[in-house]
Amino acid sequence: MKKILLDYNLQQLEEMLAALNVPKFRALQLFQALHSGKALTQISTLPKTLIETLQIDYVNETIIEIKKQESEDGTVKFLFMLQDNNAIESVLMKYKYGYSVCVSTQVGCRMRCEFCASGIRGLTRNLSAGEMLAQVTYINAYLGGKLGEERKVTNVVLMGTGEPLDNYDNVLKFLKLLNDKNGLNISYRNLSLSTCGIVPKIKELADEQLPIVLTISLHSATDIARKSIMPIAKKFDIKELLDACKYYYKKIGRRVVFEYILIKNVTVTNENKKSLIQLFKNAPFHLNLIMLNEVEGKLLQKVSSDDSQEFLNDLKNAGLSVTLRRTLGDDIDAACGQLREKHIKDKKE
Repeated sequence: MKKILLDYNLQQLEEMLAALNVPKFRALQLFQALHSGKALTQISTLPKTLIETLQIDYVNETIIEIKKQESEDGTVKFLFMLQDNNAIESVLMKYKYGYSVCVSTQVGCRMRCEFCASGIRGLTRNLSAGEMLAQVTYINAYLGGKLGEERKVTNVVLMGTGEPLDNYDNVLKFLKLLNDKNGLNISYRNLSLSTCGIVPKIKELADEQLPIVLTISLHSATDIARKSIMPIAKKFDIKELLDACKYYYKKIGRRVVFEYILIKNVTVTNENKKSLIQLFKNAPFHLNLIMLNEVEGKLLQKVSSDDSQEFLNDLKNAGLSVTLRRTLGDDIDAACGQLREKHIKDKKE
């Protein structure tokens, strides 16, 4: 396979072009063009001879759209094909403040959480920083071209297929590329990373001093229930996880967000409610309740709207910082990994 140009930061492009005896200023022109979503053949600021040379060993069109689902609420889910014919998903979401993109960080996932379709087939491979970035630049081009929007992507969330901290080095490079002032220039404060809770990597990320939003997939307030739906809980208990999050808060100064899926008779119980109140009262954390997206082949069931509202109110009345997340893309394959899973099944049939 050809090398991916979007994998390169500005310094690496300067070094690569210097080896070709190309002036340093060309690296900035190339970097800016790539991050604007242009194909090599569309870059008018570079000499034709340089473009032809680069095309021999490099590529920047590293993903191809193979399917798109559009929701009535404006959410758009993309299924992309990679160079090696693996498939990944990305989601475009529209909010009052702008556009947010949910990106995948791996092909598949080895965490195998019970409520998620992403881990059904395990982990195939990690995505490179450029393959993650390509999801954002493609959707930016989609907004500007097909939708005619002047506004571009303002927020990026690493909550798609894969566990970001299981692909730590590539994810860290991706975050820095998103923030580069010569590229998309997205503020770190508008970047969110969601993890199931790999404790050592949470501490390592804190030491990087990047002021991103850290989101934890908690989904149960008791170790017994969490172990039943999240294998990672067998390695790191809730106390270890919360201690790592307190370390993150101390280092970064940003409140950590905890995601909590409402699963009938599993996470929505009186025992979980009491434990949540004990864990989160007076802590520098925010709790975000999420309605379950039921996945084919999984036995977990969502709770009713009344039960979710009652659970929310009880936690609020206990003094917790808690919200019930707005559901987007309900009328399409909204659950993480569902669109990719259907694509794989269709190919086999």
